Amino acid sequence: MKKTLLVLSILLAISCTKETSNFTLKGNIKGLKKGTVYLEREQDSTYKIIDSLEINGNSVFELHCNLEEPEVLYLRLDKNDNDEGIVTFFADKGITEINSTLKYFNLNAKIKGSKQQELLEEYIAIMSKFNNQNLDLIKEQFEPKKENDTTSTNLDYEEKYNSLLRRKYLYTINFAVTHNTSEVAPYLAVTEISDANPKFLDTIYNSLEANLKTSLYGKKLKALIDSKKQ
Repeated sequence: MKKTLLVLSILLAISCTKETSNFTLKGNIKGLKKGTVYLEREQDSTYKIIDSLEINGNSVFELHCNLEEPEVLYLRLDKNDNDEGIVTFFADKGITEINSTLKYFNLNAKIKGSKQQELLEEYIAIMSKFNNQNLDLIKEQFEPKKENDTTSTNLDYEEKYNSLLRRKYLYTINFAVTHNTSEVAPYLAVTEISDANPKFLDTIYNSLEANLKTSLYGKKLKALIDSKKQ
């Protein structure tokens, strides 16, 4: 009798969660037979589980939570083999879909959902080009040279690397200012260029619409700027 009541209580709690939630994450991980998917958010520098589902045969899943505002969430896959994968995405009220494969969970993830996610993917696509250029620089540095002049080679690499880094920072700043009506702008400032000169971070913060300055990432950006000015 007690076990029955416990099961009913759990089912009721899950039902209430679904009914009161304003965000649903649907998805499918092709090839997954057994494991657990977790929906998580970052809180106080740690990841907090807000919903989870044990997979047993059916790779289709559905997770729920309540969002006060657009926020970056994390879908973590535990395959029960000491191997985990995490997909980061920008969530907003409504439905987001994430479909992937078991073998390449992170790389093959296709995300369809919020307008913030679309904007974030636009930024990531450009950043991947910068990252490819960086890989080319590293490859160039280690290629055999006709002359054994490592000093000039290292200086040349450092100059090119710093130039690439400056362009990445300037692109991020420009991207954030250009998209100052989206939560993505302060998020990028906090996560991608947190060590930038405070005047550039100020430029991004001051360009934000009033409601974004008091948003989750707007507040984090303001706190970052204040800490740098102390």
